[in-house]
Amino acid sequence: MATLKQDNERAVRGSCLPEHGPIDESTGREILLSLKNVDITFGKGEDAVRAVQNASFNIYKGETFSLVGESGSGKTTIGRAVIRVNPLAGGEIDYKGVRISGKISHALDREVIRNIQMVFQDPAASLNERATVDYIISEGLYNFHLFENEADRVRKVEEMINEVGLLPEHLTRYPHEFSGGQRQRIGIARAMVMEPELVVADEPISALDVSIRAQVLNLMKKFQKEKDLTYLFIAHDLSVVRFISDRIGVIYKGRIVEIAEAEELFNFPLHPYTHSLISAIPIPDPKLEKNKVLYTYDPSIHDYSTDQPELVCIGHDHYVYGNKKEIEEYKAIREKDVPVKPITIRDPNAPVETHTQEAEADEIAEEEFLVHPTHDTGSIWYMVISFFLPILGIIAAFLFKKFRHTRNYKQCRKGAIAGFVVIGVILAVFLLLLWRVVA
Repeated sequence: MATLKQDNERAVRGSCLPEHGPIDESTGREILLSLKNVDITFGKGEDAVRAVQNASFNIYKGETFSLVGESGSGKTTIGRAVIRVNPLAGGEIDYKGVRISGKISHALDREVIRNIQMVFQDPAASLNERATVDYIISEGLYNFHLFENEADRVRKVEEMINEVGLLPEHLTRYPHEFSGGQRQRIGIARAMVMEPELVVADEPISALDVSIRAQVLNLMKKFQKEKDLTYLFIAHDLSVVRFISDRIGVIYKGRIVEIAEAEELFNFPLHPYTHSLISAIPIPDPKLEKNKVLYTYDPSIHDYSTDQPELVCIGHDHYVYGNKKEIEEYKAIREKDVPVKPITIRDPNAPVETHTQEAEADEIAEEEFLVHPTHDTGSIWYMVISFFLPILGIIAAFLFKKFRHTRNYKQCRKGAIAGFVVIGVILAVFLLLLWRVVA
């Protein structure tokens, strides 16, 4: 206890981080990273955009905490805030109980960089194309002097390159000489050689082929088991998240709407947005996928005009965002202990429902639009212009016909035909008069 107290006192002074983080009283687990009411804003004044709003969650030591949501929901923004790239507009981020957001001492900043590493989404853009693989992996070792001599550095780099499934001869090559999966392995090696405690993995497999994704995930799981790593795994593919995660946080437009253990979340997706994400997971069977009914999330179903929502624990370490009325409904569903089915399969043999008059009117209007596009007016001016310029009218009629402008096509065709007939009559009269004069 005395040693832990001394470590914490040194951490407060900014000299170093404590050996262990605080213990969560409700779970008895060590909290490695904690986000408390985090707000992240881009821009100023009227142009300011709140990318993250009041985000709060804990990441326990040794677990994989996944943050999922659609593109633009704020996942990467939070990840970059953890590694101190994005500044906070409000709230704080604590690492082992020590605030690491905002202005901190140089010594603490170096400790944070040393202990928190990131694996980026695009393995091509995150690697220096002008540097060899040897230098890319060794850069952190150089910056923090994490080797005794040159032989020790070479040993560490070669051991790491072997652990990620590459060969020592690859160290003299450049990133452009590797495939996407190999480049991501280099990025993982660059992070792991620093021996971090927390790794922020920002969609590390989204740019990879499907056949390579499982290899990279297994590699990350292997490192976690061997080195007691903690992951903040950012992704949008829930099928992958279920495989790798211990707990999952769902984020929508910068707000955390649900947090639960992986199986708990998939069995009891209480928030409608979580429901919609899970319903969008593809089913391997094409027949079932064809008849699957997608659930679309509509934010307008919430009425927060009077009763303001908040993130509340409903039991089973399950947190859901909602107002008092919604929380009571979520609790009632969870207390039944009957798994929620987010995916509905339509019976292909079921009789087709009869269309209502409104639906039939919509179909007629759609057919009318397809037959007569918006600019297919059939104006008389098309016929007049085609009459005086019949060659141009024929060309216009051909183009209108190609793009299904039926009315315009008919007007141009009528005008052009009439124009050619008149021109033919005039030529015939002229030739007849000319013949009589000559005769």
